[in-house]
Amino acid sequence: MNYATRRLKQGLGLVLAAVSLSAGLTAALLPTAHAAAPQVKTTAPGFYRAMLGDFEVTALSDGTVALPVDQLLIHTTPAHIKQVLADNFESSPLETSVNAFLINTGSKLVLVDTGTSHYFGPSLGRLQESLKAAGYQPEQVDEVYITHMHMDHIGGLMAGEARAFPNAIVRADKHDADFWLSQAQMDKAPAERKDSFKNAMAVLDPYVKAGKFLPFNGDTELVPGIKAHASYGHTPGHTTYVIESKGQRLVLWGDLMHVAALQFPEPGISVKFDSDIPAALAQRKAAFGDAAAHGDMVGAAHLPFPGLGHLRKQGAGYKFVPLNYSVVN
Repeated sequence: MNYATRRLKQGLGLVLAAVSLSAGLTAALLPTAHAAAPQVKTTAPGFYRAMLGDFEVTALSDGTVALPVDQLLIHTTPAHIKQVLADNFESSPLETSVNAFLINTGSKLVLVDTGTSHYFGPSLGRLQESLKAAGYQPEQVDEVYITHMHMDHIGGLMAGEARAFPNAIVRADKHDADFWLSQAQMDKAPAERKDSFKNAMAVLDPYVKAGKFLPFNGDTELVPGIKAHASYGHTPGHTTYVIESKGQRLVLWGDLMHVAALQFPEPGISVKFDSDIPAALAQRKAAFGDAAAHGDMVGAAHLPFPGLGHLRKQGAGYKFVPLNYSVVN
């Protein structure tokens, strides 16, 4: 082997050694590989804000619950329910939102409905969390307006043994109060419904005893810019609330409707939860027609969160147009 060949082999050896050393250092400095991060499977507290004239409207999520709507809807067939839900990429049980709405008028902080608290399982009862995430504390709420006294609307009035909104006046229609807070009505109710009366009494009695429950009767202006509108049928005193500022209106429907995919195109479809089905049906049709005719913003407890949008007439029924998402108000 001549001199040149020996020098070439020595040079190649040095290069290979350097490459090996570099690879070793690189491997030592790289972070150790770990298993994939675990899935979280939860979401952030739910709130969404929009302006209505000078009023700030904050939709608050209490969570969702799976409802067997194929067993709950009437004036239709299970086959039709299944087909419409499938057309909307949904199925039964249907993941159904429970929404409440916070109105800041500038002088009053008003909460419409309170969610469920612990009454319907771990996927609900999140209103307090959403309220705080939205930048408010329960002590700041001045008034709580109840659409009706089903527990997914009033359960959140209490936090354990304490009033959840200690400084708030609670208002609801007298017809609902006279029904759900009546021992005589509870005594007449079938066994499977008695708990609904007991629970309503349990969450409202602390406000009654504190002098903070003030029922109203029918159409009533409660504070400037917010009016109660009698929409009896779903319950004896079911109420919608009309919020108006600078010519803009928001109508909060409560439980006039439950399943958007079916009841907007076919308002005649009703739900077994209605205490007076013909009356609730008439109220729903009137509310849909009025909203479409006037272009009002509407909100409902069981529309997919945030549950705000507009209604447009479409054929024999209506199309719901959700509020466009915006980070600027």
